[in-house]
Amino acid sequence: MSGNQNRSLRSTLASVVVIASASTLLNILIEAPSISTSYSQTEGKSTVNSINQPINLKIVLSQRQVILYRGKTKIKSYPIAIGRPGWETPTGNFQVLNMTKNPTWLHPFTGESIPGGSPKNPLGRYWIGFWTNGTNWIGFHGTPNPESVGKAASHGCIRMYNKDVQELFEQVSVGTPVTVVQ
Repeated sequence: MSGNQNRSLRSTLASVVVIASASTLLNILIEAPSISTSYSQTEGKSTVNSINQPINLKIVLSQRQVILYRGKTKIKSYPIAIGRPGWETPTGNFQVLNMTKNPTWLHPFTGESIPGGSPKNPLGRYWIGFWTNGTNWIGFHGTPNPESVGKAASHGCIRMYNKDVQELFEQVSVGTPVTVVQ
């Protein structure tokens, strides 16, 4: 090869390297939008904010369901049993006050105590309390009587299928807002 051909080849190769480097840089910027533009940074923040929206619950007594929301977005609804006549579930705005796995149940009339985990315990394995008058409590719990879900059958509590209350228990925490409407 002559000296001119060498210089021409080196110049061509240098141009290819520059083009390849620009192309690689462009691909990096496209694949990592959080460092490319302020628009993509804003877009990333809105996604993060929607994930960080607080969980809240809405009980609709007439529909016999509790709805789980993240912010204003409906995540899931669950069928429930509600308080029977004379033991109606209270309406209003509340918050989760306590949460217990394997709760002990105290019979409201006899005071009999049934330990958590017992097959005779009507609360199931999970308790999410959201209302109290200082003596009595109302909350979400499982039930050994799944046929009662969908009915007005409890002493004011929200009965759920055991698998559903377990799933709900994993989503909420003390302080989670609970709204109860007719």
